Amino acid sequence: MNNKKIIYYNDELNDEFSKAKIIPIKIDENFKYNHNKLWDICSFVLQNFLSMPIKVLYAKIKFKIKYIGKEKIKPYKKQGYFIYANHTQAFADTFMPSLAVYPKRNFLIVNPENISIKPFGNIIQMLGAIPVPGNKNAMKNFLQIIKQKINKKYSITIYPEAHIWPYYTKIRPFKAVSFEYPARLNTPVFCITNTYQSYSIKKNKIKIVSYIDGPFFANKELSLKEQKQDLRDKVYKKMVERSKNSNVEKIIYKKSEN
Repeated sequence: MNNKKIIYYNDELNDEFSKAKIIPIKIDENFKYNHNKLWDICSFVLQNFLSMPIKVLYAKIKFKIKYIGKEKIKPYKKQGYFIYANHTQAFADTFMPSLAVYPKRNFLIVNPENISIKPFGNIIQMLGAIPVPGNKNAMKNFLQIIKQKINKKYSITIYPEAHIWPYYTKIRPFKAVSFEYPARLNTPVFCITNTYQSYSIKKNKIKIVSYIDGPFFANKELSLKEQKQDLRDKVYKKMVERSKNSNVEKIIYKKSEN
C-alpha cells in the first residue's frame, strides 16, 4: 500500500491514538453496576438481537472478517470465561468478540470514557460495557458484577493493552493485573488475535483474520501473583505468535527518538 501513515510513539504501555477526546464520568461507590430485571431484558434484546445486524454487516463489509478457531470455544458454551484481545479498532473492537461467541452474551471491560458520551452512556452499558472503577470504594461493586456475569455463563472481554493503536500489527507488552479475574474465579481464558491480511487480485485491500486460542487455565499450584503472571505470559506468547500472520501495514508505528 502506498502513502502509508506513520505514527511515532514514546510509550507502548501508555500512548493512546484514539481520536476521541472525552471527559470521563466518575465511577465511584455510587455508580450503579447492577440493574433491575427490565434493564437486563432490554440489554439482552439490544445486545443479542437489535444490534446484531449492524455488527455483522459492519464486520463483513468493512473488514471481511474471518474467525479461525471457533471450535475451541464450543466445549465451554455452558460456562463463563474471559477473552483477551489486541486493541486495534475503536468501533469494531466493541463487538468483534461478540460475533465470535454468539449467541453467548459477551460483556466488555472498558475505560469510563466509553460510557461518558452523552446521551448514549446507558445504551453503551446495555450493549455490554462494564467500566473500570475509579477508586477503591467502587472496586467491590465492580468485582461483584464481574463474578455475576461469569456465574451466569456469559463471556467477558478484556483488552489488556488498554489503549487503541489503530491497525497495529504487533502485540504491545501488557501487564498481568487483569488476569487476576480468571485466576480468582478459576475460569477458562481464551485470546483473540486480530491480524491484518491483504486480499484482492492486486493485494491492496485489507481484511481482518481473527485467531481464537485457548483455553488457558490458572496453575493452582502457584501463588495468586504467579498465577496471574503465568496466565498473562501464556496469552501474550500465543498472541505474539498469531500476530505474525499479519502481512500488511496500513499504519506504520515508529519509536520516537526524542
